[in-house]
Amino acid sequence: MSKPAVSSPRSKLPSDLVANSLAPKLLAGDRRALAKAVTLVESSRTDHRIQAENLIAEIMPHTGTAMRIGISGVPGVGKSTFIEAFGAHVTNLGHRLAVLAVDPSSKRGGGSILGDKTRMEDLSRNPNAFIRPSPAGQTLGGVARRSRESILLCEAAGFDIILVETVGVGQSETAVADMTDMFLLMLLPAGGDELQGLKKGIVELADMILVNKADGELIDQAKRTAADYHGALRLLSKGGNSWSVPVLSCSALTGQGIPEAWEKIGTFHESLAKAGTLAERRAHQAKTWLWDELIAEFAHRLRQDPKLRDLLPAVQEAVAAGETPAPVGARKLIHAFLKD
Repeated sequence: MSKPAVSSPRSKLPSDLVANSLAPKLLAGDRRALAKAVTLVESSRTDHRIQAENLIAEIMPHTGTAMRIGISGVPGVGKSTFIEAFGAHVTNLGHRLAVLAVDPSSKRGGGSILGDKTRMEDLSRNPNAFIRPSPAGQTLGGVARRSRESILLCEAAGFDIILVETVGVGQSETAVADMTDMFLLMLLPAGGDELQGLKKGIVELADMILVNKADGELIDQAKRTAADYHGALRLLSKGGNSWSVPVLSCSALTGQGIPEAWEKIGTFHESLAKAGTLAERRAHQAKTWLWDELIAEFAHRLRQDPKLRDLLPAVQEAVAAGETPAPVGARKLIHAFLKD
């Protein structure tokens, strides 16, 4: 019996873990090396961050070949059940699938509180699949802070389909669109009244929409919902993109619609590659990643700077008390931080 493909985000890191010893194993497809590498890039320790940066730099030439898919949807829409059915389908076709599942974090312990280890039980035993649950922490947008690095690590390990499953908390689930090739939005069968609240936001970012749970008594309702959204999407512009967003109904429980969804995903990816849009999209995402890292690093350095050890708490208290406007406090801290 093969060992479960799920790795723990809390696995211990060896003290001598360095990029030059981990990279060869990772590039050879070693699953344990991949699990350790993801743990390394998720670590906030300074020495681990240096090792992680060296590792990413070493494996970068071996990345970029996978199909990157982001999946979002409200809790209860069936994302994990869909991923299991989808994973079984694509691995049966000979693909290797990596799932980066981002769960909401516990405010007390900081870990995942939903547990994808148990929600994807069959896929976790699939030798051609790798599942990595990670807590979202304080990162906004439904993804984990190091999801981008984890994507690169999975690609270097030979996985040709990468799924990033977001937390799924509503309209804020947009960050995944800045790190994947395709953004897939899952919806529940719903009445037409909800279409009146359709706004430019997460729906506008979607490259494909799946109305899940098209089974049992909900089959007809799911098909009607798909048709309603298809009509409503005609009113939303995709910024000159010639791709017509497909809206399909499916059942993650029975597998109905899964092959059709995969076919549409393949067509979309091929169209991006042929038009040169895929390279442009990834270049834009790399720039976004750079700015995200700059902002995060600047904030970290600011908090740790010895010149601000006394000033920072004082400014925070003044802002909290309503004595100082937040923009004024921010400029005061930045000026002190940059001052020689």
